[in-house]
Amino acid sequence: MAEKIRVLVAKPGLDGHDLGAKYVARALRDAGMEVIYTGLQQTAEQIAAAAIQEDVDIIGCSILCGAHLGIMDKVMKKLKEEGVDAPVMVGGCIPRADIAALKAMDVAEVFPTDSPLEKIVAFIKGRVEK
Repeated sequence: MAEKIRVLVAKPGLDGHDLGAKYVARALRDAGMEVIYTGLQQTAEQIAAAAIQEDVDIIGCSILCGAHLGIMDKVMKKLKEEGVDAPVMVGGCIPRADIAALKAMDVAEVFPTDSPLEKIVAFIKGRVEK
C-alpha cells in the first residue's frame, strides 16, 4: 500500500476564522490524505517547525485577513532558512491581482475562496508523487 500524502494545513497570522481551512482539511482527508492542522494564529517559525516535525509533503496556508503578501513573505523565508523543501500553496481571500506576487515568492499555487475542492485535491495529487 502506498504511503498517504501528508499535508500541513496552517493558519498564519492573526486570523480568527478557520472554517474554510477545516473544510479543505476534511476534503483532503476524504481524498485519502493525512492532514496535520496547526490551529489558529501560527507564526512562520511554528509552521516551519511543524513541517519539519511532521515530515509533510506539502504545506497549505489559509489566510483571510488581507495580509497574505507580508505573511507569506515571512513564511517562505523561514521555510527556506530551515531547509523545508515541501511545496507551499495558499488559499483564502486572495485577490487575483496578488497571485503573481505570491508565485514570485515561490508559492506553488494559489487558491482563492471560490476554488473548487476538486481542483485543490487534484493539484496536490499531481504535485506530490508517493
